[in-house]
Amino acid sequence: MQPRNMSMSGVVDLAAVKAAGEAKAKAEQARAEAARQAGQGGGSGPAAGAVPPSALVIDVDEAAFERDVLQLSAEVPVVLDFWAEWCEPCKQLSPLLERLTVQANGRLVLAKVDVDANQMLMQQFGIQGIPAVFAVVAGQVLPLFQGVAPEQQIRETLAQLIQVAEERFGIIGIEVDPNAEAVATDAAEAEVPAGPYDALLEAAVVALDAGDLGGAVQAYKNVLADDPTNSEAKLGLAQAELLARVQHMNPQAVRAAAAENPRDPAAQIAAADLDLVGGHVEDAFGRLVDTVRVTFGEERDSVRLRLLEMFEVIGADDPRVTAARTALARVLF
Repeated sequence: MQPRNMSMSGVVDLAAVKAAGEAKAKAEQARAEAARQAGQGGGSGPAAGAVPPSALVIDVDEAAFERDVLQLSAEVPVVLDFWAEWCEPCKQLSPLLERLTVQANGRLVLAKVDVDANQMLMQQFGIQGIPAVFAVVAGQVLPLFQGVAPEQQIRETLAQLIQVAEERFGIIGIEVDPNAEAVATDAAEAEVPAGPYDALLEAAVVALDAGDLGGAVQAYKNVLADDPTNSEAKLGLAQAELLARVQHMNPQAVRAAAAENPRDPAAQIAAADLDLVGGHVEDAFGRLVDTVRVTFGEERDSVRLRLLEMFEVIGADDPRVTAARTALARVLF
């Protein structure tokens, strides 16, 4: 079977499979339970928090599809490998996908679907032949390719998938602990030494408490310059920059401008910042999703990026972020 074009366009709504807007807290609870069961000899899905490399490749069925694919896709892109034991091309492709997934180090999860045991999923995805490979990001399906393709082509497709997840949805994957499968030791009880960035992070907090927003922003940026994935610094920077933006705003003027110019990205972004600072999280998210819907090009991108920054402020685990990511996906595609 010849591989089809590996295009990242053509997102398919998964409503026919299952609604993807479930709260992420529910996903965390379900996977935590799965992890507990796995520790007792059952369960296959990734657990909450850091996972061993082996947990990046899972077998999934219709019963667990919502938990192990839809809900998980709010945290990490999930690649679906539809295969069967009798399929010779599948035996070539599946090991390659497994190896590339592990090499991605938590930026992908591979979910293997045996079509013989999951005929309903095969029908819902409209699969005419196997192997067939899809991806799910923030509850949305991306058809990747069908048949066996060269390794380099698959590498490029997966890299593009990771880029789409990060840039459009702010999904950066899950933490992988390469030592998680080793025999447990008493090291966890030892005193934890200070991290390399503790002093800078503490300086940022002190600056925030003192109202020195510029100093806090710079301190967080100093950490991220050396460690771009530092989650504490990313969260702190997003919060400090938000406070700095609204510090000198005139709320009445900002809201009046937003009401008079519903298609003006700058006006809507400023009003959304005020919404967020005031604790109106869903209003802020909804305002920017609506603005993405009616804007194009660079203007749309500026609104999308601000929305992703707001996700950092609230935190990826918040169910309102999960819902907003799903809404954003719908208007983008």
